[in-house]
Amino acid sequence: MSLPQNNKVYTVSRLNREIRSLLEQGFASLELTGEISNFVAPASGHWYFSLKDEKAQVKAAMWRGNNRYCKYRPENGAQVQVKARVSVYEPRGDYQLIVEHMAPAGEGLLKQKFEALQMQLAAEGLFNSFHKKPLPQQINRIGVITSATGAAIKDILSVLKRRAPQLEVTIYPTLVQGQDAAAQIAERIALADKRNEVDVLIVGRGGGSLEDLWCFNEEVVARAIFTCSLPIISAVGHEIDTTISDYVADLRAPTPSAAAELVSPDSSELLSYIADRKQRLINALKRKVADEQQHIQRLQQRLSLQHPQNQLMQQGQRVDELQQRLTRALQYQQQKHHHKVNVLSHTLLKFHPEKRLNEARTKLEKLESRLHNTLHHQLRDKQNRLALLSARLDSVSPLAVLSRGYSITQKDGNVLASVADVQPGDSLVTQLADGQLHTQVSRVVKKED
Repeated sequence: MSLPQNNKVYTVSRLNREIRSLLEQGFASLELTGEISNFVAPASGHWYFSLKDEKAQVKAAMWRGNNRYCKYRPENGAQVQVKARVSVYEPRGDYQLIVEHMAPAGEGLLKQKFEALQMQLAAEGLFNSFHKKPLPQQINRIGVITSATGAAIKDILSVLKRRAPQLEVTIYPTLVQGQDAAAQIAERIALADKRNEVDVLIVGRGGGSLEDLWCFNEEVVARAIFTCSLPIISAVGHEIDTTISDYVADLRAPTPSAAAELVSPDSSELLSYIADRKQRLINALKRKVADEQQHIQRLQQRLSLQHPQNQLMQQGQRVDELQQRLTRALQYQQQKHHHKVNVLSHTLLKFHPEKRLNEARTKLEKLESRLHNTLHHQLRDKQNRLALLSARLDSVSPLAVLSRGYSITQKDGNVLASVADVQPGDSLVTQLADGQLHTQVSRVVKKED
């Protein structure tokens, strides 16, 4: 593949467009594995993330039309295997992968299942130390649930023969790998619990991959261990291997051989412990040396790639980018403060004391006018009502009757209504319209019926 020969000056857009065309034509759809980092899922529905390994990383995108069929929800740190094509994001000139399919890589799915079951059983209390049964102080009979032909049973029997040949050993043979292994292991645990012919049970197998050891991560095995009345030692794989059965069991042994040593202490236990620790230290030192050698090699590779001139150019580009960002930020802040000043000025004019005083004065004048009108109307209404009541009062007043020629006669302050109330010689007072007459009765004449 050769670049197009053209003497014309390229624009950045044209350069990125032609590089994208070269990459998409030069690389067919490919599959690769890596660890997810910087995962982002915006409202658009697209996924953006990076795929990385120990030495490099590449940006990736998975469009909504593809990721809606993905049964796996990615997260940072997950190992995945993707099918993708190589492309370029032209606006920034970024080389990236367009992912068409994604699935957990290798042991990733199993690790997720492991963590999910671990959280579930922990929440139910199956790992609680309160339920752990101690090993008997005197152990005479040992039960072993493992493969009858595997390396684990050979190691266990060898250790027991060397340390405590007097112990009785009962083997409950079972599959320790494959689809039917978990159910069979659970059955053997239930059988040993039902027979109750041993003092302690060792459940385990030799080392292997996560897939090989998976039957000891099944829920059926975990619940069988939890419900068993016999003390159980989990001895699965090597020391670095950890399974669900290790958490549920009453005691965990790093290896099947170590489990045999736990149930068969002897006088040489201290020497064996020192020898084991020595070997572990040697192995750890070897691993440490190997790790440091790999680290030195990685540093040497990074040093060869990171030439000072390249670093200066990259830092210069970074300075330019930061300067542009600073300029934009200052412009934004200036516009923001200018807008704020305008808003405050408008608010100040709105609440100026003179304006508020004029509004208050206008309101006061309106209130005074309304008060004056209200008082005037009320006074007129009261006057009209007073005149009406005066007229009505005059119409029923005794004085008005007297003015028409009538009079009122009283005796001892009481109005006379009948001649039967008067005797000759009584003193009477007669009220006329213009005064009173004081008289004395000389004769009383009754009206005939």
